[in-house]
Amino acid sequence: MITLTLSLVLAITLILTSFLYAFYQTLCLKNPAFTNWPFIGMLPQFIWNMSHIHEFSTQMLKSKGGTVEFLGPWFTNMKGTITTDPMNVHHIMSKRFDNFVKGNLFREMFQPFGEGIFTTDSHKWKYNRNLVQHLFKQKSFEVFQEKIIHNKVEKSLIPLLDHVQQQNGSSVDLQDVFNRFTFDNICLIVLGHDPNCLSCDFPEVAYEKAFNQAEESIFYRHTVPGYIWKLQRWLQIGEEKKMTEACKIFDKFLFSCISSKREEVRKNFNTNKINVETNEEACHIDFLTMMIKEEEKTNGSESEFRGDKFLRDVVFNLFVAGRDTITSALTWFFYLVATHPLVEARILEEIKENFGHKEKPWVLSVDEVKKLVYLHGAICEALRLFPPVPFERKETIKSDILPSGHHLYPKTMILFSVYAMGRLEDIWGEDCLEFKPERWISERGGIVYEPSYKFFSFNAGPRTCLGKDLAFIQIKMVVASILWNYCVHVVEGSCVTPNLSIVLLMKHGLKVKITKREI
Repeated sequence: MITLTLSLVLAITLILTSFLYAFYQTLCLKNPAFTNWPFIGMLPQFIWNMSHIHEFSTQMLKSKGGTVEFLGPWFTNMKGTITTDPMNVHHIMSKRFDNFVKGNLFREMFQPFGEGIFTTDSHKWKYNRNLVQHLFKQKSFEVFQEKIIHNKVEKSLIPLLDHVQQQNGSSVDLQDVFNRFTFDNICLIVLGHDPNCLSCDFPEVAYEKAFNQAEESIFYRHTVPGYIWKLQRWLQIGEEKKMTEACKIFDKFLFSCISSKREEVRKNFNTNKINVETNEEACHIDFLTMMIKEEEKTNGSESEFRGDKFLRDVVFNLFVAGRDTITSALTWFFYLVATHPLVEARILEEIKENFGHKEKPWVLSVDEVKKLVYLHGAICEALRLFPPVPFERKETIKSDILPSGHHLYPKTMILFSVYAMGRLEDIWGEDCLEFKPERWISERGGIVYEPSYKFFSFNAGPRTCLGKDLAFIQIKMVVASILWNYCVHVVEGSCVTPNLSIVLLMKHGLKVKITKREI
């Protein structure tokens, strides 16, 4: 009887102590995001709202002033801050840039990215960024990119949509179409290889499927405590087994491309077939070829930035940057335009005013798309409401204090809700939920350029996206060609909702019907 009583007293004491400790932890937070339960922290509330996490985080951050703190389960040692405050973003991404890094945990969770531009810090990040920036600015590469996009729109995208519209009454998943289009594009631009995913029979390409699986598995790692996915990785079961198999397939494809490209460059060099000074050959240089040539110039120096593994990591990061983000932007843009006929009418009016004299079908050049100012504003507006990367993440090195007054300790996780930033009245005004391209057009008819710490869709500060201009060019070329030639109608009753992934795609795709446009 005494033993039972002592056990009961100990149990009650333990429970009370746990609740008191949880209460104490909550008091230590300036502005807690979630209810902090004993042992399990924020987990119940997070899991309950995970299916609509973007909308939940928007409302939660709006009601709590834009910056909140959270605690994970006790056994995870997880503590972090979520913010949408532009001044906090400016502080972290620019003013105190050196004190905020991706960190080792980020690199472990994004393991398939290797040591590329998105995961590295310090000198490795600087080298990656300088290399990519240098190659992006090469005139030969700019010409090559324009030619690839132009050809893929003209010879693959338009014929496929023609085929679809001829099937009376049939619908197509436009997100899948854009997924295939951007995968072919990035393969051609980066590797000089065309997988021909975008064709009327919608083929299944193993390494394209593997790439998608790797990204899904990365997001899974964000939804469970670290010890769970690490145990699964060790046992090679569940989602971690899928990731391992997917990475093997995709890496085999990448290393094969690297090997064949090295051999091609070597042969051409030995036989003097390529003269990079000639305009003709300069127009046919993909990114991988340029990197291999750049590697040859170093002649053994910077050894950690040489070799097939280094090339593989650079290429993988470029795939993520130039594939899914463009797919996301195009998909949400066409959904918004299809459901806002007045915006569509103004875009068509601008296209007609500038290019109505051209015979159909056509694909605009880089210089021509620069004339489409209202279209540019509509794309910015779509990116504001549906940013391709809905969350950004950083980690502190040393203690710091944000402009909002929140204290940060070493190794504190910082999350930026980019999705919520585009939907807050304090940032964009009372009409923040409206799709309103006019907000980007100045009184003189030019584009209003918002600071990157406010319009965060292309990152900010030193990590601002290097491919921003290319992204706008590619999107404009695709959008102008499709809208001028076709009417896009969202299938009635379609469930349009964001998926749960590292990139903001549609959970069920975008089912549309395509008809010829008569202008």
